[in-house]
Amino acid sequence: MTPGACFVGCAGWSLAGDVQTQFGEGASHLQRYASRLNAVEINSSFYRPHRRATYERWAASVPRDFRFCVKLPKAITHERRLAACDGLLQDFFGQAGGLGEKLGCLLVQMPPSLAFEATAADAFFRSLRKVHAGHAAVEPRHHSWFGAEAGALLGAHGLARVLADPVLFDEGRQPGGWDQLVYVRPHGSPRMYYSAYAPELLERLALRIAMAQAEGRAVWCMFDNTASGAATHNALALSATLAQDTP
Repeated sequence: MTPGACFVGCAGWSLAGDVQTQFGEGASHLQRYASRLNAVEINSSFYRPHRRATYERWAASVPRDFRFCVKLPKAITHERRLAACDGLLQDFFGQAGGLGEKLGCLLVQMPPSLAFEATAADAFFRSLRKVHAGHAAVEPRHHSWFGAEAGALLGAHGLARVLADPVLFDEGRQPGGWDQLVYVRPHGSPRMYYSAYAPELLERLALRIAMAQAEGRAVWCMFDNTASGAATHNALALSATLAQDTP
């Protein structure tokens, strides 16, 4: 992936009625979504598998430079809790691999109760890297993942720690892990999944993203405040601000 690349989008490509006129024509919501935004997070893969042919169809329906981030199944992160997942990982990549070069990133979201344990985490990350060498981001939600040891292990495997909002712990106010990828997940604040972000905050976020790009880091910003439809509005606004600030 090109150093300094930036991808802005939402957790899913559903388009609410009040925003549809801001998108172009297309035979599907995904095609219309991709007329304005250059990336999307597939969260449905967390809940259920999709056939490889489905991923192939999605990839074929979007522009050449569009990218997908796919969320690992809960069977891996929440049920197996990262243990003995080789077969599940192979099955998952047998499906998601249908995206081909448009598979831009992976999202590994940990359950809040899953504490960092170095041996188990290292074994899982090694298994993950056997099937996927590209960009991947980890969103831990237990305080133990925000220490130096966990950060170093993530970095050693080329994995970024997600910068999520709302921030759970003070150590999470900055991205962590591998420093060549910045993955931002605004969930909505103060009400998670609902609250929209004010223009002033989006402008500050755009500045931080531009600084990361200038340092050669790849940046993803996927808005997850989808329950109220705020995500698409925020993603469009951030994309417009970044475009204005690009020389």
